[in-house]
Parts: sequence; C-alpha cells; structure tokens
Amino acid sequence: MERIFIVAAKRTPIGSFNGSLSSLSAVELGAHAIQATIEQADITPDLIDEVIVGNVLTGGSGMGPARQAAIKAGIPDSVPAYTLNMICGSGMKVVMDGASHIRAGDADIVMACGMESMSNAPFIANGQIRRGYKMGHQNLEDSIIKDGLTDAFHQYHMGITAENIAKKFELTREEQDAFALASQKKAVHALESGDFTNEVAPLTIVSRRRQTEVKSDEYPKPDCTYEALQKLRPAFTAEGTVTAGNASGINDGGSAILLASESAVQRHGLTPLAELIEYGQGAIAPEVMGLGPVPAIANALNKANLSITDIDVFELNEAFAAQALGVAHSLAEQHSIDVPWLLERTNLSGGAIALGHPIGASGNRILTTLVYQLHRTQSDLGLASLCIGGGMGTAVIIKRC
Repeated sequence: MERIFIVAAKRTPIGSFNGSLSSLSAVELGAHAIQATIEQADITPDLIDEVIVGNVLTGGSGMGPARQAAIKAGIPDSVPAYTLNMICGSGMKVVMDGASHIRAGDADIVMACGMESMSNAPFIANGQIRRGYKMGHQNLEDSIIKDGLTDAFHQYHMGITAENIAKKFELTREEQDAFALASQKKAVHALESGDFTNEVAPLTIVSRRRQTEVKSDEYPKPDCTYEALQKLRPAFTAEGTVTAGNASGINDGGSAILLASESAVQRHGLTPLAELIEYGQGAIAPEVMGLGPVPAIANALNKANLSITDIDVFELNEAFAAQALGVAHSLAEQHSIDVPWLLERTNLSGGAIALGHPIGASGNRILTTLVYQLHRTQSDLGLASLCIGGGMGTAVIIKRC
C-alpha cells in the first residue's frame, strides 16, 4: 500500500463575521488557498488528479463550488472536482477521501480543500413560496442556523449539545471561561510570535477606493479577560453555562492540503512536510455531538497500532469550551491518561474559540496548523480531530518529515 504525504498546506487568514474577508465568496477563499498550496508545492496544476472540497453553506454559491474553486485557482478543465458536506468535518473528510483514493490507486496527487464564507450565507424562504402564498406574513430562515448550527434530530442549536455535555461532566462556568481565556491567550501569543506565518497565505482585498492586505487572523481578542468573560450572559438557556465568549465564532476562511503518493513524491521531486499515517471516524448520539472525536480518535489509533501517549501534539477543534473539556475528560477516562497531560499538548497556538470556526474549512485548517506545529516544536507525531453536528467525529494522525 502506497505511503501518503502532505507536500503542501496553506490557508487564508480567518476572518470575523462580516469582517475583512466578507466581500469574498467561499469559492474565492477556497481558490486562494488552493493556489497558494500549488505554489508552495512548486508543481504544475496539471499534475493534480482530483480536487475535493469541503463546503457546508453552499446555498446560492452556484453549481459545483468545488469545480468553481479548482478552475479559479488555475487547475485545468481536465481535472475533476467534487464538493463534500460533512458539516464541521468537511475540511478533514476531504483529506481522508483523498488519501483513500491514493491508497486505492485511483489517484497519485489530490488537492483537498475546505472553504466557508459564513458572512455570505443566504437567508432562505420556505418551499411553499413556489406553490404560492395566499395571505399572511412569511419568514426567512438563516441558512447559517438551519444548515450549519441546528441539530436536525432535536431541532435545537449546537449550543444546547454543549450544555448537555457541561451537565454530563459537571463542568462549571468558571472552568469553561478559564479554558476560553487560555485559548485566547495562546492565539494572541502565537500571532505576536509569528507562529502562523508559514501556513497563512495573505489576501489582498480590492474595493472601489483602496486595496487592503489581510495577513493574519482577525478573530482573536488581545484584550480578553476572565472578568469580561464572566459578565457574559448564557447564550442558549437562562441557567446555562455556554456563552458567546466560551464558544467558537462565526467566521470566513479557506484551507488546502496537497496529498501525494510516495511514488509521486519521488517521480516529481516533491518535498514532504508530513506523512499521513492513519485516519478514522466515529459516531455517537446527536445530543452530545461534541464528543464525536472520542470514537474517531480511538478508531484512528487502533488502525495505526498506536497509543494516545505516542502522540506528541494534538489539534482538537474547540466548538465550545464545554465540548473541548468533555472530550478531554472522555479521552482521559478511555485511555487512562490525565486531563492536564492532554491539555498541555493540545492547541498550542490556540483553538477555534479564539481563532474562529469557518465550518467547512475548520477540519482542514486544524490539520494544516498541526503540520506546522510539528515542525515548530520538532515533534514526531500529531493528531487532529473535531466534532461534527449530528453526532460524528473525524481524526487524522500525521508524522513530521
């Protein structure tokens, strides 16, 4: 079976909701990440066998967002592309699909991208409008909420699933706010230290009056304090503990990873950044969807014949502080490790609470960050995982080259 390597990985800065990247569509964000990844790999686009793009909020984006992004990035018409929607796992699942295709011998080089412009997600009308309304007020639904943040089985917001986990593990508001503050501090320090310089491909935003270069993530909050977090009201239930401050953001961004078989690496003289060792997925009850990484991580570790203590660095998506802490407690119990041991190795440069969560791009973004985190820390093995709405999870294990 062919070994698989990550030979390039780039992402856009992460933009705030209606922020600096809001004038760009998901397709434009994805195309920018793809183009930057091709340039980093120093290959001609015609060498790519397939393009797979994760994108959740596709309404109004036009036919085939993946195909649009690929061609906009300069990939030839002859290269097929398809769009994948596994909600928050989309950007990671495309990497897993690409790796599967290489393992099966169906491809040698695959571009795996995740993209999302939550700022441009449309409002949607009920299908009854096609059949005609007779009388009365009609409402528009927000596709961000309906298609990206609402559990389809219980018809409640993802925030309620975080509240469910907080209750399950008896996580206090204080614990969650402390976790959120730590994420902010790590992210701000990472930005100040230039941790993301190698992975971020700056964007130039052209408006009628000026050009603006966006070089870094704009969501982290340098002035965030524990006291400020404590003052925020519960966002989902009156007596709840989940707030806007200890939850991830609504964001825009794109990320891309170029995968290549060992034979392609040798044939084209490519320089690997990391080897993709194994990947896994899992599923659980939708009402505690945030614990999805737990079975996914177990699946990936078992397939790789590894123990969790073999992993040096983790990137675990922070949908909510309660969710992230719930995963940490579950993994600690399942693998007989201490929670502090895991947390001190996780999200070294901050997580989605601070950096943001452009849902279709996030899985790809955390894996891209992990690649460079391994090189920064001179670590050997890394694992990235995230929860998925509906009660699922994905996980990928990589090794630094």
